[in-house]
Amino acid sequence: MKKLLVLAAVVCATSIFAADGASLFKTCATCHGAKAEKAALNKSQIIAGWSADKITAALNGYKAGTYGGALKMTMVGQVKALDDEKIKALATYISTLK
Repeated sequence: MKKLLVLAAVVCATSIFAADGASLFKTCATCHGAKAEKAALNKSQIIAGWSADKITAALNGYKAGTYGGALKMTMVGQVKALDDEKIKALATYISTLK
């Protein structure tokens, strides 16, 4: 019974503290626009309409320093603190923006 209660507490805590893509995107919206409709600083691609897989690959590439153009160093700084869960949540949310 004790193990079941511990498991239930972990499941509840995980769902309460799960990454929220909409909240994470607020930082991105400063440059990319509220609906990801802008070219950040007039230099990036417009990311609205991208698939979650494409966004995930781009964010992971920025984090690794293997992806990016004119804003590469800006984005490396933006994504360095994102873990896999946050990248997934952010990519999923952005992929819904049209």
